[in-house]
Amino acid sequence: MPELPEVETVRRGLAELLPGRAVTQATVFNSPKSFPNAPADVEQFLYGACVTAVRRRAKVLMIDLDTRYSLVVHLKMTGQFIFRGAQSFAGGHPNDSLIGELPDRSTRVQIDFADGSRLFFNDQRKFGWVKLLPTDEVKNLPFMQKVGPEPLDPQTCAEDFIQRIRRRQNSMIKPAFLDQAVIAGVGNIYADEALWAAQIHPQTRVKHVADQQLNTLFTELRKILQLSIDQGGSTDKNYVDAEGRKGNYLTFAHVFRREGQACHRHPDQEIIKLKVGGRGTHVCPVCQKPPKFDK
Repeated sequence: MPELPEVETVRRGLAELLPGRAVTQATVFNSPKSFPNAPADVEQFLYGACVTAVRRRAKVLMIDLDTRYSLVVHLKMTGQFIFRGAQSFAGGHPNDSLIGELPDRSTRVQIDFADGSRLFFNDQRKFGWVKLLPTDEVKNLPFMQKVGPEPLDPQTCAEDFIQRIRRRQNSMIKPAFLDQAVIAGVGNIYADEALWAAQIHPQTRVKHVADQQLNTLFTELRKILQLSIDQGGSTDKNYVDAEGRKGNYLTFAHVFRREGQACHRHPDQEIIKLKVGGRGTHVCPVCQKPPKFDK
């Protein structure tokens, strides 16, 4: 599943090229669930519409149109966008589709623009989707109603984060941190990295983490997310930037996918991998002391 930096990387690529382009046609290939929209709505609100902006909320993309409708997109695990025109780019799951002839067998939706350019939504596993919705109603989607604040929004402060995560006092800190209702866009990679940076063991119950530690966790999360965006996301498995280059963040990772390697704080200690809340989790046993309390 993409995390905030990977989706933001794709958003920035689309935002460079899509605004001002007028849609003429949308073609769906062998996957109606990828584009679950009424033909009448597509005809009235998508065809002839011009793209005005490309936004992101948590891990969801929104392509706004001048008809006051938006294409709301979730890439899920293997989604990708490929734009072909006078300029070209690819963003998302890296495979031969990024450079091959399109449409191909992974193409789910093709959107044609009046200038002859095309946008392809590809998804090998068919979990992603593109929904056409009134722009004013997007904020009322169940997910949008409960998703937490954006960690990189200047208006989001540590106090907001602490107040929200304290609602899960009996949870282990990592599953609480991954809860999208607590903070938006955080996934496994950046949770592991931020917990290491704040020197908090992922199995520690929220109620046993001091406010000062939670403040540090939030501050480190912001630094890590910004660094990852600057580096074009991670190279874990899936995401490349708008020019088809793999993200570079994992070059800077301290724990994620580094099991058996030396901790950057304690060179004589190896990073280990645990299961926490069903998720593979990377920790330094010295930096992140196991919790003294288990209830």
